[in-house]
Amino acid sequence: MDLFDIIGPVMIGPSSSHTAGAARIGLMARIILGDEVVHAEVGFHGSFAKTFHGHGTDRAIASGLMGFAVDDPRMRDALNIAEQAGMKIHFYPVAIRGAHPNTVRLSLVGAGGKTLEMEAASVGGGNIRIRKLDGLPVDFTGTENTMIVQHHDEPGVIALVTGALASDRINIATMQVYRHKLGGTAVMILELDGVPEEATIEQIRSEPGVKSVHFLHRRMG
Repeated sequence: MDLFDIIGPVMIGPSSSHTAGAARIGLMARIILGDEVVHAEVGFHGSFAKTFHGHGTDRAIASGLMGFAVDDPRMRDALNIAEQAGMKIHFYPVAIRGAHPNTVRLSLVGAGGKTLEMEAASVGGGNIRIRKLDGLPVDFTGTENTMIVQHHDEPGVIALVTGALASDRINIATMQVYRHKLGGTAVMILELDGVPEEATIEQIRSEPGVKSVHFLHRRMG
């Protein structure tokens, strides 16, 4: 436990779960998409669905999707700012079986045509957990240095990624691998003890079988 866990985040209120956590979810989604968001379908589950307007969760999500930090005063007017910027956002209630009460489902389109589907929960104190990426079940928080590698499920890809990190003297703290099916799309979630050189990230991105690479710095947002 660190000081952040005790006193909570510096943020725009009223709620760390409904504003700070939601803003981090939006920001995480923007980073993973790797593009300017031009269209967002945002489904709110559980208590989010009941209170998102009154608690400002809609504004918090929009704020994160535009890259604003959780304590950015522009969050209060984020919906208007998004509209003026040409970002189209549609909010709707959704029921997700077995999901945390503060869960959001995002379907994003970027300016360059990239797309992302993500489910995440705001679990208290501004902390979040990512539970799905493009339909694949995952489980990570973004509180550690995290590398997300989408790749083809084929022999040798994992060895190429871990070998590149080893050459950069980066230790892997935890590693999760998920796939849709044998030989289909897969994703690696690696929590790292250090920050890889940009050249290492580019090397991994260029490896055969790798579709995309995103790196999240510890305690982003």
